[in-house]
Formats: sequence, C-alpha cells, structure tokens
Amino acid sequence: MSENEVVEPVIGLVGGSGLYDIDGLEDKEWRTVETPWGMPSDQLLFGRLDGVKCVFLPRHGRGHPIPPSRLNYKANIAALKISGVTDIVSLSAVGSLKEELPPGRFVIIDQFIDRTIARDKSFFDTGCVAHISMADPLCNRVGDVLKAEADKLGIEATRKGTYLVMEGPQFSTRAESELYRTWGCSVIGMTNMPEASLAREAEICYATVAMVTDYDCWHTEHDNVTVESVVKTMQANSAKAKALVKAVIPALGGKKRGLCSAGCDRALEYALITAPDARDPEMMGKLKSIAGRVI
Repeated sequence: MSENEVVEPVIGLVGGSGLYDIDGLEDKEWRTVETPWGMPSDQLLFGRLDGVKCVFLPRHGRGHPIPPSRLNYKANIAALKISGVTDIVSLSAVGSLKEELPPGRFVIIDQFIDRTIARDKSFFDTGCVAHISMADPLCNRVGDVLKAEADKLGIEATRKGTYLVMEGPQFSTRAESELYRTWGCSVIGMTNMPEASLAREAEICYATVAMVTDYDCWHTEHDNVTVESVVKTMQANSAKAKALVKAVIPALGGKKRGLCSAGCDRALEYALITAPDARDPEMMGKLKSIAGRVI
C-alpha cells in the first residue's frame, strides 16, 4: 500500500470458543478459500454488515473439531489476506491471572508472551528470510476503536493487558499459573500466537478481545478452570461479544482510509534480509499471496 493510496476496509473476524457466526450479516455466503499453505480451519463466511464488507473465520472450525496446537495458523491468516481483509478482530476465551479481571470482563490486549513450542510460526523460511518487529504486536488503532465501542455499549472492557499464550491443550498447573502471575501477565489462553505474528507478516492490522471465563487455577476462592466453566461463561459473554462485533464493524469499515497509523500495513518494509538473487523461486511464489507488496 503506497503512502497516498486509500483502501476500502474489509473487516476480518476470527471467532474462538462458542462464536461461529455474525448476527445481522447480509448477503452472507460460506466459501472455500485455498491457500499455498493448505486449507484454513473451515470455510470463510463472507457478507456485509451496514454496508461494510466482512469475512468471518471460525478459528477451530464449526463445532470446534481442531485443538489449538493443530490449527493451520498460516492457512487461516493467508485465507483472510487472500480474501482482501485489512483489519482482523480476534475474539478469544481466556483465563484471568489478575483479581481485578473477573469472569465476564473483556480485555483489549496490547502485549503477548509466547510460550508455545509446537507451532509453525512464520510464512518466511529457507529461501526467503524476514524478521518483522513485534515490539508492539497488536494494532493500537483497532484496539482503540474496540475500547470506544465497548464503552458506548456499556461493556466492561479493560484497555491493555498481557496475554500469556500457552501450548495446551491441557490447562495450567497451579505452579505455572502462579509463575505467570509473577510475570505480570493479565490473561492466559492458547490461540493468539502465532496468529498475531502471522497477521503482522501479512501486513494485516490485528487486535484481540480476550473474554475472561475463569480465574485459571491460582485463585483460592474460585474453582479451577474446567471446560464446563469456560462454556458456561462464554454463553453469558456471547451476547456482549456479538453486540461489540456488530458495533465495531461499521466503526472500523465505515469509510475509506489511508495507511494505518500504527504501521501494521508496512510491517515488511525493511524486514526481508535474503538477497534477491538468493531467494528461492518456489518460496517466492507462495509468498506472493501474503507479501506481494514487497516481493
């Protein structure tokens, strides 16, 4: 995207546990989107909300058949990029690591600590190496819009917090939960990395709404996290999440915009380090779908 170029935003939504659709979506159609990295978790739902183009991807697939460690994160992000998405809002169920973030609270994340160990974390590989900055891993522009819309709706949403991404699929031990609390982490979940870093490599603005369902296992006055407790609280959170989505899509996509003020759409500007004559043609062919602007 050039300095003077103006784009019509296309809003991507990645729904986590219990979120498999968008209320009020018009002209909706499920479509199969193939990518050079294979198939995403499910078909993508295309449509318009208040005239704004949007694309929805159920992160785990409809019915939740795919665990966090087996998600094809690269295909998911590539499918959204191929579909023209400019801004992604990620909705994720999380556990709270702080007393002041009770179940039912939304946290609009600004930082991650990535503790995953079994995931393919970059589009770039042997044949074309790139190093993007992840100092500020989420789009503050999109995050600020999310906070503003949550406030208008009366949804309790905390702006800023650190999301500890664990491998899963098991929940934490008590010792792990206590350790992450000493690190100053706000919430814990299993899915947002490498999702966020891949979105940055694809030059898509990305923000996370972390929806607190439990206190993990550190809180002596609350039960340890279980699937039952997560599902129960997610059902209670669902109406708020859908209301926020319905408000934020027109807020983000209601008018054309230029370059992102947070710089997300220029993340690859100086990231490629492999010399042009050393780049693998096959790799470059794959990368065109997500990094065509720079290669």
